[in-house]
Amino acid sequence: MIRKADTLGTFQIESRAQMSMLPRLKPRTYYDLVVQVAIVRPGPIQGDMVHPYLRRREGREPVHYPKPELEQVLGKTLGVPLFQEQAMRVAITCAGFTPGEADMLRKSMATFKFTGGVSSFRTKLIDGMVANGYERDFAEQTFRQLEGFGSYGFPESHAASFALIAYASAWLKCWHPDVFCAALLNSQPMGFYAPAQIVRDAIGHGIEVRPVCVTASRWDCTLEPTRDESRFAVRLGLRMVRGLANGHAARILAARTDKPFASVDDLWRRSDVPQAALVLLAEADAFRPALGLARREALWAIKALRDEPLPLFVAAAARDHGSSAELNEPAVALRSMKTGGEVVEDYRHVGLSLRSHPVSFLRSDLHRRRIVSCAEAMESRDGRRLEAAGIVLVRQRPGSAKGVMFITLEDETGIANLVVWPKVFETNRRAIMAASMIAVHGRIQREGDVVHLVAQRIVDLSGELASVGEREASFPLPYGRGDQVRNGGSAPDPRERAPRAVRTRDIYVPDLHIDTIKVKTRNFH
Repeated sequence: MIRKADTLGTFQIESRAQMSMLPRLKPRTYYDLVVQVAIVRPGPIQGDMVHPYLRRREGREPVHYPKPELEQVLGKTLGVPLFQEQAMRVAITCAGFTPGEADMLRKSMATFKFTGGVSSFRTKLIDGMVANGYERDFAEQTFRQLEGFGSYGFPESHAASFALIAYASAWLKCWHPDVFCAALLNSQPMGFYAPAQIVRDAIGHGIEVRPVCVTASRWDCTLEPTRDESRFAVRLGLRMVRGLANGHAARILAARTDKPFASVDDLWRRSDVPQAALVLLAEADAFRPALGLARREALWAIKALRDEPLPLFVAAAARDHGSSAELNEPAVALRSMKTGGEVVEDYRHVGLSLRSHPVSFLRSDLHRRRIVSCAEAMESRDGRRLEAAGIVLVRQRPGSAKGVMFITLEDETGIANLVVWPKVFETNRRAIMAASMIAVHGRIQREGDVVHLVAQRIVDLSGELASVGEREASFPLPYGRGDQVRNGGSAPDPRERAPRAVRTRDIYVPDLHIDTIKVKTRNFH
């Protein structure tokens, strides 16, 4: 799993750079993972240690040690100094540094983004290695590698500790992806990826994810039994509802311990939470799974409630032993929201959708424009020119990349990795930095299992993404109304059992209007 870069959410090896390196380095042992953690650092990159190490690991370049003592120092890393400890030992063994001088060299390498510190050791290191019988060219090459540590090189001890946690988290994801997904969601915000990508990845690993529910969800995301005894389903917790206070959620949980809620009115009376909290739950579609109420229906029911009931209604309720006779209004069938609108509202109020990916609503339009899916782009041959599109997930412009920006796109088929060179970035700066969805025309660059789309032209598709709320899906929703399809429930949708004589009308609630998809892009630059 690690060699395939299936590491979203794991410790240290989930970044774009690490994912690009994993299929090339192909870790097979624990120490390989130690090297993997350390090699994607500014020091090894600036010191030109990455490509020599990979070439030697793949057998495309011979490993040469001018002297036996150098093999003792650099043997584990194929003659390439990747760690601070190795740099110290090279200085002592090959250049005659004292332990104190080697420690000064270490300190100059350990200062993050400190420049010029290592360079002060140039003359002593090169002259010392020449004096000990090394070729001057080799000594200068070794110094250039160590000089890269001035942009931060990793200690081997730290890399070993990080690799242990990286392996443990990858093991958990491999054997218990359900537990791993729930734990990540409960630990947000963290890492490179938003909850939408974590959930999508879990579903891709065969995990059932169930929506937020006022009668089944706790505050945290939890695990629920399924027919497959080897896997649990992940139930999204009330913490996913944007704006909902922990205290209000606690009241709801305490109120339902005796019996499930029968209606919105029942929940409101028993939990004693303010109407505003119920609105947040309705906007998050939390009444649909158990009560069968769609967003608009739940909001319509909430509009009949009052945080401070009028005295006349209180007396009536007491007379009827807590019944809701005063709210006995004529039945109203509300116009259902379009599927795209439901997805938009999911993103606005939960941060993800279990229905359909937003880009799936635009696929027919994209196909007419000859824009391929992310999966097709990443499976294309080397050198092919094509145009792909997707939602912008991550933008990265590392200091060690010399102005190159890396962008991760996502559509309903998967992700695509972009490389944007500085000139292309300057030409398309506005679209790159501001757009929530882009189309990218470029050339496929394939190196083994590592595939990038090298951008040449970028177009802002945010306007198309904004139209998703007005579109209807031409295919069934993955989990139907609520989760009755997955759970085998038989309760029909309220809209299907409404009498013919019921009045039909639409509802407009200021807090529930069709808006564009709100995807929180992770920017690292």
